[in-house]
Amino acid sequence: MKIVDVVVVIWAVVGAHLIRFGLDGDNQVAGAPYVLITVLLPVIWWLMLDAWGSRQPRIMGSGPEEYKRVFAGSLWLFGALAIVSYAFQMDLARGYVGIAFPVGVVGLIAGRWVLRQHLAMARAKGGSTYSLLLVGGPHAVGHLVAALRRFPQSGYTPVGAYLQGRADHVLNEAPDLPLFDGAANATHILHAVRESGADAVALTAGVHLPPTIIRQLGWELAAANIGLIVAPALTDIAGPRIHTQQVAGLPLIHVTTPKLEGGKKVAKRFFDIVFSGLLLLCLSPLFLFIALLVKLDSEGPVFFKQRRIGIQGVPFLMLKFRSMGVDAERRLAELQAQNEGHGLLFKMKVDPRVTRVGAILRRYSLDELPQLINAFSGSMSLVGPRPPLTAEVDAYEDHVRRRLLVKPGLTGLWQVSGRSNLSWQDSVRLDLYYVENWSMTADLVILFKTLRAVLKRDGAY
Repeated sequence: MKIVDVVVVIWAVVGAHLIRFGLDGDNQVAGAPYVLITVLLPVIWWLMLDAWGSRQPRIMGSGPEEYKRVFAGSLWLFGALAIVSYAFQMDLARGYVGIAFPVGVVGLIAGRWVLRQHLAMARAKGGSTYSLLLVGGPHAVGHLVAALRRFPQSGYTPVGAYLQGRADHVLNEAPDLPLFDGAANATHILHAVRESGADAVALTAGVHLPPTIIRQLGWELAAANIGLIVAPALTDIAGPRIHTQQVAGLPLIHVTTPKLEGGKKVAKRFFDIVFSGLLLLCLSPLFLFIALLVKLDSEGPVFFKQRRIGIQGVPFLMLKFRSMGVDAERRLAELQAQNEGHGLLFKMKVDPRVTRVGAILRRYSLDELPQLINAFSGSMSLVGPRPPLTAEVDAYEDHVRRRLLVKPGLTGLWQVSGRSNLSWQDSVRLDLYYVENWSMTADLVILFKTLRAVLKRDGAY
C-alpha cells in the first residue's frame, strides 16, 4: 500500500508540473523553483496519508472509512497549501494545484480499491486475516461466528470461543469451533488466547465479566500486543447510525433511526423521476426491439402485469416484458413440486414455461426494464426491497412487514447479493437491512453494483 501511494502521488504531482510548465525549469514561486515544490509535495502528501491513519489495518478491506481518510488527508494538505500561499503572498499556479489534487485523489482511491479487491480474494481463501477468540454467551457467539464466516472479507477468522464453564456446549452455527472454559477472570481468558493463538479477543453479548476484570483484561492484552474488540448485541446496523459518546468515563453507543421523510423523501422521489425518465428515453429503441421479439416469439401481450404489494401494503401492478407463455399462471400448481426456490419464493433454473426469447431476457435481466415505468409513475423506486407477491405478504411474520415501510425497488441489496441464489432468510435480512439503514449514498452504491451483477449474471434465471 505504501508503494502504491508513493507511485500515485509522484505521478500526480510530476504530471501536474509537466502539464502546467512542460520541461521549463525557470518557473519560480516566492523565489523558489517549482521543481523544489514538485519534489517536496509528494513526500508531504505521503506522510499526510499516514498521519490521517489511512493505512491502519483495522480499516482496510471493507467499509468507506479508508477512502474517507484518503480524501480528508489530501484535502487538508492542499487546504493548508492554499492558506500558506495566501498568507505569504506566494503566487502558486492554480492550474498546478487544480491538476495535482483531483488526479492524485482519484488515483489514490483507485489504487486502494484495486488493493482491496486483492485483499478480499486473499481473505476469502483464509489469508491476511486476524484470528479471533470470542468471549460471550453461546447464542451471541454463534451469531457472531456465522456473520464473520458469511463475510470473510471483514478480515476476522474465529479460532475459538470462551463460554465460561460451558465448554461442553455445542454451537449449532459452528460445531467445528474449538471451545474453552474457565472462571470469569483475565487469567483464564489469557490462557485461552495463548491456546487458540488468537490475534484479538472479541467480547460479545452474554459475557459475565465485571468492569474491573474487563479493564484488567484490556491491560494484559495490550501488553501482549493483542487487540480487544467489543461486539455489542446490535445486528444489521450500518456505521453512520452508530455514534459513540463518552459520559462519566463510559462509552455510550447511540443508534439513530433513518427516516425517509421530508427533504430525504423528496430527494429520493426526484432522483427516481429524473433517472428513470432519462433511462426510459435512452432505452426506448431497445424497448421497441424487445417488444418486437416477444411478439414474434410467442402469442400473447408484450407486457406481463402482476399484482405486487407496495409501500404500506398498497397493491400495484408491476410491469415486466413477458418471458413465459400466456398459460404460465395456470401451470404453476403442477410445477410446485419442482420448486428450487427458498421459503415463499418459487424458482426453477429450467422453467418449462419460459419462452426462447424470455430465457435470454431473464438471463440479462432485460425482462425487468419495464419496471422503470413503475419507478417513474411512483409505485416503485429505483432502489428498494424486492416487490413481494400478495401470498408472500399474507405469510409474513410481524418483523418482516417492515419491508413495506419503503417502496419496493427495481434493484436492491438482494439484486447485488445473489438474487435467486439467496435463501429466504438472507433475502429478508437484506431487505430489512436496507429499510433500517437507508441513505442516498447507499442507493447510488447499489445502482453501481447492479450493473456489475447484471453483467456477471449470477443468480439470474
